[in-house]
Amino acid sequence: MLLLLLVPLFLRPLGAGGAQTPNATSEGCQIIHPPWEGGIRYRGLTRDQVKAINFLPVDYEIEYVCRGEREVVGPKVRKCLANGSWTDMDTPSRCVRICSKSYLTLENGKVFLTGGDLPALDGARVDFRCDPDFHLVGSSRSICSQGQWSTPKPHCQVNRTPHSERRAVYIGALFPMSGGWPGGQACQPAVEMALEDVNSRRDILPDYELKLIHHDSKCDPGQATKYLYELLYNDPIKIILMPGCSSVSTLVAEAARMWNLIVLSYGSSSPALSNRQRFPTFFRTHPSATLHNPTRVKLFEKWGWKKIATIQQTTEVFTSTLDDLEERVKEAGIEITFRQSFFSDPAVPVKNLKRQDARIIVGLFYETEARKVFCEVYKERLFGKKYVWFLIGWYADNWFKTYDPSINCTVDEMTEAVEGHITTEIVMLNPANTRSISNMTSQEFVEKLTKRLKRHPEETGGFQEAPLAYDAIWALALALNKTSGGGGRSGVRLEDFNYNNQTITDQIYRAMNSSSFEGVSGHVVFDASGSRMAWTLIEQLQGGSYKKIGYYDSTKDDLSWSKTDKWIGGSPPADQTLVIKTFRFLSQKLFISVSVLSSLGIVLAVVCLSFNIYNSHVRYIQNSQPNLNNLTAVGCSLALAAVFPLGLDGYHIGKSQFPFVCQARLWLLGLGFSLGYGSMFTKIWWVHTVFTKKEEKKEWRKTLEPWKLYATVGLLVGMDVLTLAIWQIVDPLHRTIETFAKEEPKEDIDVSILPQLEHCSSKKMNTWLGIFYGYKGLLLLLGIFLAYETKSVSTEKINDHRAVGMAIYNVAVLCLITAPVTMILSSQQDAAFAFASLAIVFSSYITLVVLFVPKMRRLITRGEWQSEAQDTMKTGSSTNNNEEEKSRLLEKENRELEKIIAEKEERVSELRHQLQSRQQLRSRRHPPTPPDPSGGLPRGPSEPPDRLSCDGSRVHLLYK
Repeated sequence: MLLLLLVPLFLRPLGAGGAQTPNATSEGCQIIHPPWEGGIRYRGLTRDQVKAINFLPVDYEIEYVCRGEREVVGPKVRKCLANGSWTDMDTPSRCVRICSKSYLTLENGKVFLTGGDLPALDGARVDFRCDPDFHLVGSSRSICSQGQWSTPKPHCQVNRTPHSERRAVYIGALFPMSGGWPGGQACQPAVEMALEDVNSRRDILPDYELKLIHHDSKCDPGQATKYLYELLYNDPIKIILMPGCSSVSTLVAEAARMWNLIVLSYGSSSPALSNRQRFPTFFRTHPSATLHNPTRVKLFEKWGWKKIATIQQTTEVFTSTLDDLEERVKEAGIEITFRQSFFSDPAVPVKNLKRQDARIIVGLFYETEARKVFCEVYKERLFGKKYVWFLIGWYADNWFKTYDPSINCTVDEMTEAVEGHITTEIVMLNPANTRSISNMTSQEFVEKLTKRLKRHPEETGGFQEAPLAYDAIWALALALNKTSGGGGRSGVRLEDFNYNNQTITDQIYRAMNSSSFEGVSGHVVFDASGSRMAWTLIEQLQGGSYKKIGYYDSTKDDLSWSKTDKWIGGSPPADQTLVIKTFRFLSQKLFISVSVLSSLGIVLAVVCLSFNIYNSHVRYIQNSQPNLNNLTAVGCSLALAAVFPLGLDGYHIGKSQFPFVCQARLWLLGLGFSLGYGSMFTKIWWVHTVFTKKEEKKEWRKTLEPWKLYATVGLLVGMDVLTLAIWQIVDPLHRTIETFAKEEPKEDIDVSILPQLEHCSSKKMNTWLGIFYGYKGLLLLLGIFLAYETKSVSTEKINDHRAVGMAIYNVAVLCLITAPVTMILSSQQDAAFAFASLAIVFSSYITLVVLFVPKMRRLITRGEWQSEAQDTMKTGSSTNNNEEEKSRLLEKENRELEKIIAEKEERVSELRHQLQSRQQLRSRRHPPTPPDPSGGLPRGPSEPPDRLSCDGSRVHLLYK
């Protein structure tokens, strides 16, 4: 195995040569560390082995390599000698930046390098001269500086023969406009565009014009045979053949050797076509399908898959590709557990894959067959988060949406079945977007081609392969240019070519074999078998469209990953049953909702605190011990702030931050309780101490020393601080994991889920909680008792003690209920957080509202905003606050009595009026009677004396 180790740059410094002076030992040679911006290739050693050893054995060889646009200057290979030294240690090996080597050659011209040597280093200068009959286009001189040439590379142009005098050279092409791969739909326009560009150049084939004769092969060997016969037996003579589709290319390439024809394919990927014995004149700009297999194996290893299954269409291209894949996965320790094939109907093979419980499936088939396969995949439910399909990447982007009468699945069903599959595709468009030999960038090529197409690119077959077809014409043109003497070195006449002239064929073959240029598809070069060498593009279907997720260079075993892969289940599926550890995180909706309530509570506490401080001069506020109320507001703020760390878990923070969050929970809640509840407890305790005793405490009622209250609060806070400090030092809180029983998901029977929950805990957690809950619970119970005992007490020094008692009731009840409930529900994160946080929020809200809102209302409604000094200046009186209060109550009572008296007087007036009316009525009906001896009013014969004796004295009595 050959491993390239790029050792980090922060290793011990080396000399200018990047080599460390060896120490001669019997163990061999001391290991050499690489130069700056470089590395060393250690043959047969793994990365860990290199790190673990200090000496390498005798006769061991190392090779220097450099990063980026740099090359090794000095010995590239060193060998360990028997004396313990390395060869050529007197000459250092350095990695130096070089300028592009393309400037050191000039087609149809010469380059003169001065001021340096190969490769071109900083300060080197090149001068360009063209051959006879050519003239230079561009700058004649360029200087290398910091890895860049100072001017663009020029080129030599020939004086072009007039268009009317140029001789035609014919190309015979077969474009599959339909069938298994309708690549001709985009490749034919690309070829026509390339012909226009080549024929317009003055420096390429100046005396010739390339012309195209083409037919539709329908990707069918039988149809291709017919048109191949027409191309060969009908004039004019074709100098080269350009087929597409592997099956058609196989037929054409086998026949071409008998006609001395070169075959250049733009869309054939069959590995069988790399056989030079069988296809001696075959070239292709489309790389072999075997280039997909190293990429697939690399992805299998990346995601840890050891078992895969395959399904293929029964054709030579896919069979040979799968044979190659089987050999590669075996070398990588991966097993192909199930292999299926079909000719036209994939129903049974897909059912077999389902029956064998295949998870990772490689599919090799043409586009038309792919629709049949995935229609059956949908029916068998062989898709979703448990499955991954690997397909060929040269289908049209919307191949699964194309109408196909041979299947009975809807577009929506097909879209659902193919979602998430992976494709490997040869890089067919230069990602660098640099200018090619045609002076077009890859992006400009795509835009120009799109304008020529009749349909949208996604609906056009072969759009991805179109750059390969375009570059195929350029490869042919450059090869013919060399053959025809375009470079001024030979006098071969292309018009003399015929099917018996093997000499011209051999020259075209040699020119084609040495092709090397920058095309719109990237750097074009052919290997010994005539196949294109290229990178592999990895894509994934996400949301109905293909997304690039990486590149792979098999020649360097370099995987460039963009980390944009998305999986239906959130992660790559397993090739067998897995146990997945999942954390139970707090509901974010619950956390946000409670956080908003807590934030509003903090705002309310700040408002109450500000109100209390601003009105501290008001007598009514002064008599409520405002400093203690301020501490209560601060304590409520701290308690509410504890809600935020209480809801933080692994969803928001990392493992290293968890202990700090645990301490924040403890300190904020502990200090908030001590300040908030402690200040209220101090008030109620003082009231109970002074006003529930008999005569021995009578003198205390006259004066109140605030420092005693503050000292009590300080004592409670100090006890908390001391307890928390000891807890944190002796047994600090840390992150612990609670593991639950494995769960079997309803949908994924092959995956077991192991739920886990994060907690803040310590070694003796129960002991510390017992201490904490013990004395806090006693304070709560004692507070309830004191509040009950002082409910009927009235005092001027603490005029809000009844409100304090009410707040203590609520806080105590909520705390005494919540503490045991949260301990019971600790394994249910949402319920435990809801109980704890809402108890904090509600108790804080109740405390703030009960203590501060009545004060605000009183000051606003009664206008009691002036201080004692201001009130004394206005009234001229020095009465105390109690007398003023009594005076106001009496005035209010007097106004109410006056209102009642007015109502009574009105009622008496009405009664008098009614009485007079009745007397007048009776006096008309009956004669007057003698007056009553008692001096009362006359009465009728039937009326008792008491009823009519309503004199002034009674009315006066009623008025009273």
